[in-house]
Order: sequence, then C-alpha cells, then structure tokens
Amino acid sequence: MNVLGIETSCDETSVAVITDGKLKANLISSQDFHTDYGGVVPELSSRAHLQIIMPLIKKALDKTGFKLEDMDVIAATAGPGLIGALLVGLNFGKGLAYSLGKTFIPVNHIEGHIFSGFLMEEKPDFPYLCLVVSGGHTLLLLVQSDFEIIKLGTTVDDAAGEAFDKVSKMLGLGYPGGPLIQKNAEIYNGELIDFPVSRCKNKYDFSFSGLKTAVLRFLEKEYGGVGKAPEKDIPMLAASFQKAAVRALVEKTELALGEFNPKSLSLVGGVAANKFLRNKLAETAKRHNKKFVVPALEFCGDNAAMIAYRGMKLYEGGYSFNFDFNAYPGLKENPFFKEYSSAE
Repeated sequence: MNVLGIETSCDETSVAVITDGKLKANLISSQDFHTDYGGVVPELSSRAHLQIIMPLIKKALDKTGFKLEDMDVIAATAGPGLIGALLVGLNFGKGLAYSLGKTFIPVNHIEGHIFSGFLMEEKPDFPYLCLVVSGGHTLLLLVQSDFEIIKLGTTVDDAAGEAFDKVSKMLGLGYPGGPLIQKNAEIYNGELIDFPVSRCKNKYDFSFSGLKTAVLRFLEKEYGGVGKAPEKDIPMLAASFQKAAVRALVEKTELALGEFNPKSLSLVGGVAANKFLRNKLAETAKRHNKKFVVPALEFCGDNAAMIAYRGMKLYEGGYSFNFDFNAYPGLKENPFFKEYSSAE
C-alpha cells in the first residue's frame, strides 16, 4: 500500500511517501523568511505553500519512482493550525484524491506528532506516556492504543514553544526562539536564576505565562527593560529560563510515570529537538526503567511523514472520510481522546 502524506499546517510545506509501512521519502520546505517578521505571517505562509506544494510532490515521486496513480491513499493535515495554510494542503489533497479516484484521509496534526515515534527503528510500546511539546501545544498523554488516548494534562495558557519564542524576543535573540535559547544556554556554565515553575489545579496541567512574566520582571528590575540586558548576560538568562521550562515539563512527566507505570516514554513535537529537554527526559526514563523514544530531528518539527503514517493507520483501522470533511474538532470532541477523570 502506498500513502502520500501532505503537511501545511504552519510554515513548513512537507510531502512524504510511505510504502507498506516503510518511509520512502520525506521532503520538507521551510519558510525561513518569517524570521524577518519575528514570527509566522499567515498570508505569506499560505502563498508559499501554494508555490511549492506541487513541485515538492513531483520531487517526492521522482525520488521514490512512483507516479500519482500508484498512490492508494492520500492523507493531509486537517487541523489544528493556521487556517489559510491548512486549506492549501487539505484542499490540494482532496483534489488529488478525487481526481485519481483514491481514498482521502484527513489527519489531526497532533495525532501525527503523537505517533511520530513509530517512524523510528525502536518504537514505543503500548501503553506509553507521550509528552507533546511544540509552539502551539503542550500535552501530557497516556496512549493506550492507536485509537485510544487519555489526555492527562495540557497548558492552561502559553504552550512551551511559544514561551521559548517570546523569551527569545525579550532577550533580543530573534525568531524562532527554541534553537537560539538552546545555543546560548549551552555556552553558560555558571550560577542560574531560580525562575519559578507554576502549579496548576490539575496536577498534570502546565502553565508557562508565569515563567514568561518572571523573566520580563527580572529584565525590568535588573536592566531597565526588554532588550537592555548586556550581551555577556544573555547566555545566563537563556540557561535560567530553559532550566525552569524543562523542569516544569519533566516534573509532570515523572509524576505520571510513577502513577501510570507505562511501558514507554515518548517525547514529540518541535521542542523535542531541544537537547537539554531530551537529556533530562532520557535520565528520567532511565530512573524509571522505561524505554525512551524520541523522533529524529526531521520528525520533531512539522513533517508529512507523521501525517502519512497516521493516515495509513486510520485506513488500516477501517476509518473512512468523505470529501466534505474540512477540519478536526477540538480534543474534547475528537473520538480518539478521553479526559483523565481523576485529576486533582
């Protein structure tokens, strides 16, 4: 079975081909021009997707030796994401499937990330604990099967990746913030500022707005405002913020490992590329004697390989969709997600 995956939820255009469960191609075109604006500009993102999507599909097919007619299933991201960007890939995928008489499978972007660990040679074992950390989402999930996911916690305000981006701007480092924060933190080896970690009513929920505000107040008090910290102090500030953000993620994850005793731990999403977070969670998994699975860097950010894989699993599971399908509902309405009923 051949599956063509399409991903255009934000600022990466990606196309992938999976054949009989094996990844044959995963091409990603990143829109680097957004750095000039300090963030993703939705209208420009949509236009860039329109320009590159067909050439990228042709390139993926050339790489694999397939033709469009050889595809059995066409899967495309159907949310969440930027509406204009999503519409490009979703409608393009629908059009291809309709014109070719092929099966069309819309894929939830978050589900794509959740199962991205299965693109690796060493895969998670069910049930596994999954920490999803990206620019738009922070979720702690107990994944019991391909079609049963228990949402233990989420962010009550900012996502972790968003906090990295905003603090990076405060420090004058630019966008995207994650790699820049990490780069500066890696060159500092001294004492750190003890920024606070928020506590939430639900013990598995996250909050990063307080941490972001704590950094802002420190900059105002010590340096007179945002962008005024001397260059020599930037690595210390970056390392202090990174340590607090990662501590918040690791503490909740370790708590869930102790309560639910899953077989594996998986870290996914764009922020999963952060070396400090990967190392801390690897140490946590080792302490609890759990297999730790984190995708390769090309599968951490938005990519079509995870969309093709999830589309394949939905198809194999007997799920079917018509061409009227436009967007996935929120997690509360998604049939594969259940709420954790014993939250404190």
